[in-house]
Amino acid sequence: MSMARKDGTETTSVDVVIVGSGFAGLTAAEHLVSKGLTVRVLEGRDRVGGRSFSGEVAGVEVDLGATWVSPRHTAIRELAQRMGCTTTPQFAEGSNVLWMAGRRHKYQGTIPPVSPIVMVDMARMQLALDKLLQTVNVDAAWESPDATELDALSFGEWLDRKQALPKTRAMMAIISKVQWGCSPADVSLLHVLRYIRAAGGLNHMLDVENGANQDRIAETTQEIAKRLAERLGDRIVVNAPVRRIDQDDHGVTVRTDAATIKAQYAIVTVAPPHRGDIDFQPPLPEKGAGLARTWPMGALSKAFVAYDRPFWRAEGLSGEALTDTGTAFITFDVSPDPTGPGILMVFCSPRVFDGFSPELRRSRVVRQLVDLYGPKAQTPIDYIDHCWGTDTFAPGGPHPAAPPYASVSYGSALTDPHGRIHWAGTETAGEWAGTMNGAVITGQRVADRIAGLVKVKETA
Repeated sequence: MSMARKDGTETTSVDVVIVGSGFAGLTAAEHLVSKGLTVRVLEGRDRVGGRSFSGEVAGVEVDLGATWVSPRHTAIRELAQRMGCTTTPQFAEGSNVLWMAGRRHKYQGTIPPVSPIVMVDMARMQLALDKLLQTVNVDAAWESPDATELDALSFGEWLDRKQALPKTRAMMAIISKVQWGCSPADVSLLHVLRYIRAAGGLNHMLDVENGANQDRIAETTQEIAKRLAERLGDRIVVNAPVRRIDQDDHGVTVRTDAATIKAQYAIVTVAPPHRGDIDFQPPLPEKGAGLARTWPMGALSKAFVAYDRPFWRAEGLSGEALTDTGTAFITFDVSPDPTGPGILMVFCSPRVFDGFSPELRRSRVVRQLVDLYGPKAQTPIDYIDHCWGTDTFAPGGPHPAAPPYASVSYGSALTDPHGRIHWAGTETAGEWAGTMNGAVITGQRVADRIAGLVKVKETA
């Protein structure tokens, strides 16, 4: 039910209001609607999808945000299938390229070939991480037996204590930049362990074949969200950032610039630091406010460089490369067809990327691709990039980079309801936290919980 107010805003009443139209919010909405409840989804951006966002390069749709799905990501795969989206394998045939300490090497497999000493050292680090992983409660890492000690160290400090060799540290720094959008010195060891455990272990997190990077969505991951949003229709309102949520014993009142929505319950799916952008009345408890203050988003940027054809394949290269210096630090081949266009997806370090002009960003990326793939990389036919750290709304990604002490102090607030306000989103997942799969699971889980509460109220 809707009606106009004297100030020109619209007032609407529904059973449940949902903040955010990423996979958690959209999944929760679909689930609640299927149970006969009325919902309104409020999205601050001008689009749905959250950190799944598409762009176009050389006429091909590409993922500027979330990209890959694992064979074990059954929830997002089932959703994609229902929406008529298909998977395509991540190309990984041929040799990979490593640029380290100013030298170019070729290798195959996940881990680059380095000196025997470094190989032993990297195996030592992984063994030590695996041992720690067994102690971490993936559903509540802050309740793990050694949580206080693990959370007091940054990932970088732990590598120092383990006396990791420089090349081992360089590899761990690449992992940290891709997964948390920060350096090892900026993220808690407990937070790192939680995400690795949630991802199914370090090997699964990094691998292409049978790993987290095995498949892409041919239509892009945002297309899944768009098709689900089409089914939900006018239940979704974009360009509607939530400013305030009031609650009492009877329900919640959610306010945007143009509307007031009254509901029995609210589901908030925004990332932890962006909870702080909403005025909650009554205010969040100390742990909830602390979570918003102390779990900053990391920052990661992506570029896509297109060529007439994937020329590197003819040279026996996979298009996957790692580098320890410069703007780019990892690349993948996301070409739609062997005949072209050839497209390289490039992860870029925001500190030496985001603040520069589009022309300079492009030239820096292309220059590194020439180092990795030779002079043919000098003449791309198209280019696009996206800097998540400079988004005008809800900036940052891919995940929060929780520093030392933040998880033990405030981690429980990820999922603890605030009265009639419940939380969802990939960060609130146990297993698969940090993935699209985790987001879908939390949307379904919270929707089931809310549906039960509404039903109890109706029958009381």
